[in-house]
Amino acid sequence: MEASKKTEQQLIIEEWNGSSSTKLFKTATISISPSLQINSRSANRFNHVWRRFLDAFVPEGFPGSVTPDYVPFQVWDSLQGLSTYIRTMLSTQALLSAIGVGEKSATIIGATFQWFLRDLTGMLGGILFTFYQGSNLDSNAKMWRLVADLMNDLGMLMDLLSPLFPSAFVFIVCLGSLSRSFTGVASGATRAALTQHFALQNNAADISAKEGSQETMATMVGMALGMLLARMTTENPLAIWFSFLSLTMFHMYANYKAVECLALDSLNFERSSILLQHFIETGQVLSPKQVSTMEHVLPLWTTLRLSKSAKLLHTDVKLGLRVSSLDHIEMVNLLNSAGSFYKKAKYLLVERKGIVSVIMHKDSTAADILKSYIHALVMANLVDGKRSLHLESQSWMDKQYEIFIQKLKSSGWKTERLLSPSIIWKAHWHCESLDEKTD
Repeated sequence: MEASKKTEQQLIIEEWNGSSSTKLFKTATISISPSLQINSRSANRFNHVWRRFLDAFVPEGFPGSVTPDYVPFQVWDSLQGLSTYIRTMLSTQALLSAIGVGEKSATIIGATFQWFLRDLTGMLGGILFTFYQGSNLDSNAKMWRLVADLMNDLGMLMDLLSPLFPSAFVFIVCLGSLSRSFTGVASGATRAALTQHFALQNNAADISAKEGSQETMATMVGMALGMLLARMTTENPLAIWFSFLSLTMFHMYANYKAVECLALDSLNFERSSILLQHFIETGQVLSPKQVSTMEHVLPLWTTLRLSKSAKLLHTDVKLGLRVSSLDHIEMVNLLNSAGSFYKKAKYLLVERKGIVSVIMHKDSTAADILKSYIHALVMANLVDGKRSLHLESQSWMDKQYEIFIQKLKSSGWKTERLLSPSIIWKAHWHCESLDEKTD
């Protein structure tokens, strides 16, 4: 009897849905004991449908696959985009009216030529802007992101002004197109840099695709609201200008809030300066979130925060120097320092009138560039005192540099390279020992 007994086992299988471990939810529980039974199934179908809808707009694995500042940035970015598309309807309506759409006296060839000049100016402006500022966009992504949208506001303002000055119509619309061309270049470049920042799981392509979906949705809503507003304000210039200026003010505010909430963890000139100054004073390293509240969002010359009492070291450092521009005395000092302080380094430092310039070796690596810039900041911090700059700055580097870098890494900073414009002037040097010959 005992040998004929069978041991019965119960097998339970649970069904879960979701791409992120933090967002999984149970949809069914199936048990086999001894027959197949479905004990329970999730009754909340709304959650499942909502999740599938949300997958079209947020990256896979959200929120664990993106940085914490992704959500606040996207919220403000979507709001500023919405206001942009609403205003686009108003500015486009004014531009088409100025070209002559709807008037019998307007000719097709005339309107086409004016539109061609407008687009041509924008294309040339984009090329020129890339030539002069292309290498600087990555290192100052927050500032150029904000500047890009401000230039877009200026371009739309030019379109809205164009009907008021018929004699200068072509000049005004070309100026607006030129302004928007800067927007296209700067916005696209900084968006790529921010996408890389948001990506925590090598999912930059997914983040970019979902950002496109978000922008498309904002565009559709903005166009609908813009057409409604354009219809309501037709033949009422006061209402048009009030709506446009109100939306522009909101657009500028939303853009500022969007870039302000970004906590970038890459090193550029200003962030390196803030981190080093705080480390010299306290021996501690600030987190990316703390530094984000201290760095400038607008260019330095537009802010009142830049003063003599708040010294910013990176304004006294120049990365990349033309050696042939040095005078005789500076050249002699450079040669002496190269043979004494920088024998093994892939850079040389020169102090001229309070400005510390860095001469990079032509074979320097990303690590050499970061080290040279930190060394230059240390020397700039010592310029005010009457002391041996090269000796004291080198002593600090020997004792504190590795400690500083390790604390940066432990605080979440990316220390692989320094985000900076291209260094166009480099040099090559080597030290030779001269033996005196005696008869």
